[in-house]
Amino acid sequence: MVEQQLAIHGGPPVKTEPFGTGKRFGLEEAKELLEALEQDTLFYHAGRKVKQFLNDFNALYGIPYSVATSSGTAAIHVALGAAGVSVGDEVITSPITDQGTVIGILYQNAIPVFADLDPHTYCLDPRSVESRITPRTKAIVVVHLAGNPTDMDPIMAIAERHGLKVIEDCAQSYLAKYKGRYVGTIGHYGCFSTNDFKHISTGDGGIVTVNSGNASDYETVHAFADKNYRRLGSAVSRDIDGLAPNYRMTELQGAVGIAQLKKLPWICATRQRHGERITSGIRGLPGIAVPLVTEGATNTCWFYMLRLQVEALTCTREAFSQALLAEGIPNGAGYIRHAVYMSPLFQERSAYAGSHFPFELTDIAYGAGLCPVAEDILRTAVTLPIKEFYTDTDIDEIVAAIRKVSLHFGKK
Repeated sequence: MVEQQLAIHGGPPVKTEPFGTGKRFGLEEAKELLEALEQDTLFYHAGRKVKQFLNDFNALYGIPYSVATSSGTAAIHVALGAAGVSVGDEVITSPITDQGTVIGILYQNAIPVFADLDPHTYCLDPRSVESRITPRTKAIVVVHLAGNPTDMDPIMAIAERHGLKVIEDCAQSYLAKYKGRYVGTIGHYGCFSTNDFKHISTGDGGIVTVNSGNASDYETVHAFADKNYRRLGSAVSRDIDGLAPNYRMTELQGAVGIAQLKKLPWICATRQRHGERITSGIRGLPGIAVPLVTEGATNTCWFYMLRLQVEALTCTREAFSQALLAEGIPNGAGYIRHAVYMSPLFQERSAYAGSHFPFELTDIAYGAGLCPVAEDILRTAVTLPIKEFYTDTDIDEIVAAIRKVSLHFGKK
């Protein structure tokens, strides 16, 4: 096979036509919004839209209870509060995630503890999780990164052995399945985001699933999202018994969510197909490591992240990324800049101005090398945006461009 000259070296790029596009919002959302406005109230407790949104979500996921929140970050905080996480507790989570995963831990004056990741799924390594457990450990926040489910059976077994709560961060993993079950329905609580950069959008918003099926647990979650006011009975109780935030979803968010949920199965099925097509097309290329999906799981591909085996290439990760970009394929060299614990918040132990609380409650340290696999993932990752509006031709051209760049830079 004659090697093609890279576009970055003056050759013709693989992709010359624009990627497929589409409208995320339309008349369906407008109709629901108009109905919300015609209620003459936008308060979730008085209106119908948030309630319908949750009923539709529960039906889709096959669960009895869920609670709406103002954001995905809020959803995680609510789950932590309902789980009883409090001052000085430790919560184990992933070092490759958004700060939204850890904010709620610190708001509860608990201490984030980072476990290392599986090098192929980019999700928590159960062996590392168990090694981080101490008498202070109260919960595990599992992050299903980029639509790829964590291996949940060993995580749940660890939690049961140690009496821990498991909270699933599903912000990037709508309708992803693990052994026949949707992620977000396996742990004690599942947390979803509906901000503008997720599979579906209400502008901002979130959902907490209550997987015990226990009405009392549901009441606790519902109250924690609403200042600990009790609004589920016939009378509202404002006699609060503990501090809780105001994370209520508005009727406008709920209205958009109703219309968006109807599109979600198609969105996730399309993204899953695109991701599988890319993996099939680039597996085995020189210097390329494709993401692994746990046996019995499905990845709904919020984005696609491959890793470079740079020892098998004659270029750096940055040069590979630039060459791919020149072929017409948007991508990023890496994902987040560094492991979460390397951010100033953790390096300076500065959750609150002028204080080292709650970090000072233990001798915890956050240094480079804490999670070596996670750090190596971030050094070698290349991320590709995936959209449900991409055509099969778009996906074929993504594959062709990766193949072209990999074969050029692969060591002979």
